[in-house]
Amino acid sequence: MRTLLLNPPSFEKFDGGASSRWPATREIESYWYPVWLGYPAGMIPDSRVVDAPPHGISIPDAVAMAADYELLVLFTSTPGLDVDLRIAAQMKDLYPRLKIAFVGPPATIEPERILGAGQAVDFVVRREFDYQIADFARGKPLDQLPGVSFRNNGEFIHNRDAAFIENLDALPWVTPIYRRDLDISRYSVPFLLHPFIAFYTSRGCPAVCTYCLWPQTHSGHRWRLRSAGDVAAEVRYARDAFPGLKEIFFDDDTFNYQKARTLELCGALKPLGFTWSCTSRVTTDYETLRAMKEAGGRLLIVGYESGDPRILKNIKKGATVDMAERFTRDCRRLGLQVHADYIVGLPGETPESLRRTIEFAKRLDCTTIQVSIAHPYPGTEFHDYAVRNGLLSTDSMTDEGGHQLPTVVYPGLGRAELLDWVERFYGEYYFRPRVIWRIARQALWDGAERRRLMKEAREYLRLRAQRKRFVRSHKQAAPAQ
Repeated sequence: MRTLLLNPPSFEKFDGGASSRWPATREIESYWYPVWLGYPAGMIPDSRVVDAPPHGISIPDAVAMAADYELLVLFTSTPGLDVDLRIAAQMKDLYPRLKIAFVGPPATIEPERILGAGQAVDFVVRREFDYQIADFARGKPLDQLPGVSFRNNGEFIHNRDAAFIENLDALPWVTPIYRRDLDISRYSVPFLLHPFIAFYTSRGCPAVCTYCLWPQTHSGHRWRLRSAGDVAAEVRYARDAFPGLKEIFFDDDTFNYQKARTLELCGALKPLGFTWSCTSRVTTDYETLRAMKEAGGRLLIVGYESGDPRILKNIKKGATVDMAERFTRDCRRLGLQVHADYIVGLPGETPESLRRTIEFAKRLDCTTIQVSIAHPYPGTEFHDYAVRNGLLSTDSMTDEGGHQLPTVVYPGLGRAELLDWVERFYGEYYFRPRVIWRIARQALWDGAERRRLMKEAREYLRLRAQRKRFVRSHKQAAPAQ
């Protein structure tokens, strides 16, 4: 079947599915690659991957594209699900013979909601969907595809769960699909070199962080690995296939979870002499970090989440403040840059815990930070906790543009207060003389870097003003509620 694999235009500039770890419209425009869609595309010769947001493809544009295909595979997200269902309905109205499949976390957690929203979606694939989509495109019936849910005579049919894919080397590489279907110049993440590409060296994550979307809804906790040789071969291909490529990002749930495996990978990557970055946990020791640096590692994305020991325990982070401090010192000693992720509004959050986290972040003084609002996504332990304790509000998790808004509140920390803490966090961290000088020095001799920073500053200040209006309006309305 002629197959269109779509990361949809749920919102303008929305990075919502297909590999985004935290579906939202960012403070600064940035996009991750639609890695998950690349695998089945590599198994279906007559296919095309369309990543709508970075390529400026509107909803009418995406709907019109469906005329040329027999099967649509749409990667949906919790924030974008309602919009994605409307897109599917428009396509079905215009092209009734088009078969439509939804994949992504909501397909795993809420298959009946998707199938029950109308007749547009023919089936969903729960969790991994690579072989099911390829097999359906080749003509295999729905009732023979594990992990698939569909309608039959007014009833919902849920086939048995599919086993996780163990042999990841048997899957096609995603980089040839990027070369065929995507414009890599449109993918920009503020802390990565431009242009970059991203792909996985593993699937799943053994960690049990209560808030983390992917292992609990899509990729699973079973950690499955590509061979070091296969990873190195794809890096070599990407280096040669994309002239001017500056960096490869290994977008695993956690790249360096196991020391022996990381050292093996570094041994395969080092001879290539190419720059790469990856995700990391603070449990990584100095020897492993040194091997990563020597093999071309440049930057690590690290989920510190909180500087409060009680919060870290509540979310089952499996790490401590002391570990985080030791790890950050080791990275600085080796010259590895760190992009630090923090979350506002995790279970047990208080103004005091937030103050501790801000001071902790300033003390670590990582190269860059990202501050996210805690979202209890359906299917996660955090969501169950919020429902069980009556903390989940009925408000939307995004504004009209897809930017994050709080949906879980605590005594003394309502929606306005949580969003205010996000802005306070950013302001206190970045508006320090040492950080301002660090950023200015970086841009001083680099015209392209200077233009990028100016663009990012305008985007951030625009959203900052919008959030301040939200906080102000909600605080003014609070006494009347």
